[in-house]
Amino acid sequence: MEISTIIGLVLGLVAVLWGMLLKGAPIHALETPAAYVIILLGTAASLFMAFPFSEIKNVPKLFKMIFVSKKLVSKTDLITTFMEWASITRREGLLALESKVDEIEDDFLRNGMRMIIDGNDQEFVRDVLMEDIHATEERHKAGALIFSQAGMYAPTLGVLGAVIGLIAALADMSDMGKLAHAIGAAFIATLVGIFTGYVLWHPISNKLKRLSKREIQIRLMMVEGLLSIQSGVSTIAINQKLSVFLTPAERAKLNDKEGGSSEQKD
Repeated sequence: MEISTIIGLVLGLVAVLWGMLLKGAPIHALETPAAYVIILLGTAASLFMAFPFSEIKNVPKLFKMIFVSKKLVSKTDLITTFMEWASITRREGLLALESKVDEIEDDFLRNGMRMIIDGNDQEFVRDVLMEDIHATEERHKAGALIFSQAGMYAPTLGVLGAVIGLIAALADMSDMGKLAHAIGAAFIATLVGIFTGYVLWHPISNKLKRLSKREIQIRLMMVEGLLSIQSGVSTIAINQKLSVFLTPAERAKLNDKEGGSSEQKD
């Protein structure tokens, strides 16, 4: 569960509602169906115009990702696994890892392992895996771009909604009380447009980019680890090579873990 998404959504709603109360604006003013129709339906229409349906149909999956992120192997666990595989390879040869293939849950890592066990050239393995990573990045960029564009369209549609509301309000100026109420309701569309654009759509786009970056980093680690094993490097060399992907805190965690494993062996 991506708890930060829930926290952000709740804080955003609290900020608007609390701010309205502090300013003395009536909360019931938000009960303006026309504003939501113009902004939400208008944003959806703009997205259908801007993107092919093959990309739009992935929106439900993207929404799911920001609430339930994809389970990825931790970087420290990945390094530990590669060190174990490197040790097996140096003792028994690369074919000894064949028994480990079916235990690998990650499709990308499993396919890479099969390629190096099959004896493919290193350049070929790197090219195939990097092309896979590039294709994944492009898919992720397309998903993030949908929400980024939605964040650009929504505030502008809010202005459109306000104009429509003002046209309706100024159509009948006989009752000043009704006129004031209608003008206030007209600007609800602007509020909804700005809120959805800058509290929902743009932040969702950014979160998808961050989640993508995390997954791509792990895949790059997998590529370097697989090629290192194929080259027959030592466990220490793999540790040093893959540790560059870790933060200082993650390196300390890995060192503590290795220290504990050494003590148990002793």
